[in-house]
Amino acid sequence: MGVISDLLKFRLDSDFEFIIYLSHIGVSLLKPRVKSVSIEKISVESRKELEQMIISDISIVEKGLTVICNNVPISDKTSLDVLCHDSNGQLVILQLNVQEDDALLLQGLQSLDFVDKFKSFLKATYNKHKIDDKEKPRLIMIAPSFSDAVRRAVESMKGIRIDLYEWEYLKLGDHKGLRLQPIFTWKQPEKPKEKEEKPAEKKHEPKTPKKKEPELPQPAPVVPEKKEEPKTEPEPKTETPKHETVKEPQPTFPKPVQEKPKEKEEPPKRKLKLF
Repeated sequence: MGVISDLLKFRLDSDFEFIIYLSHIGVSLLKPRVKSVSIEKISVESRKELEQMIISDISIVEKGLTVICNNVPISDKTSLDVLCHDSNGQLVILQLNVQEDDALLLQGLQSLDFVDKFKSFLKATYNKHKIDDKEKPRLIMIAPSFSDAVRRAVESMKGIRIDLYEWEYLKLGDHKGLRLQPIFTWKQPEKPKEKEEKPAEKKHEPKTPKKKEPELPQPAPVVPEKKEEPKTEPEPKTETPKHETVKEPQPTFPKPVQEKPKEKEEPPKRKLKLF
């Protein structure tokens, strides 16, 4: 009521001054109701603590990931932090660090080589998981920051899929959470698709001139007509003499006459001459 009475008693020379006066009153009334909220960055000193935060909510890294195992020793100085597989069964290695360190790239490459060699053994050991041992594993490196040398090295690598994620552990009021931001993600090259489309267009172009060739029907009618005529004539000629030769032995020639008449023919009787 005190504010309204002040408004009624207060005389203003213009509407603009009245609007300014109301704005000042509104700010003074809202100030006690609004609370200031600050965002704080929390440091994570332990690598195991960072590992547990990621394993507890693996979906913040990538959707579809399933944790297989963690903290696998590879050598005296290197260990595989988290081993997962995605929805397609491809093995995914998470290599973590709580500070910027270029040695993380070397550790990640060693883990890739180790998993690639023993992926068939891993499939047999963890048979409950759907692991595809035909595909090469991929690497995700997670650190608070990466140097320019590491970024250039990862971008220049071919045949190996490596993703870089920077993490921040934030506190908003009473809530805490890990925030991951992708710095470099590997993408399949789309250039071969364009190359496939270009030759397809070239193939359509030469097909049209091939259809316009009129020279093919010319030699076709000449050759078969001449060959058919001589074949029909000699066939009946050859058949006729064959039948004649067959008929010649069929007739039976008369048998030679026996010499009976010679026997019958007696020598002429000598006539007696009368003296």
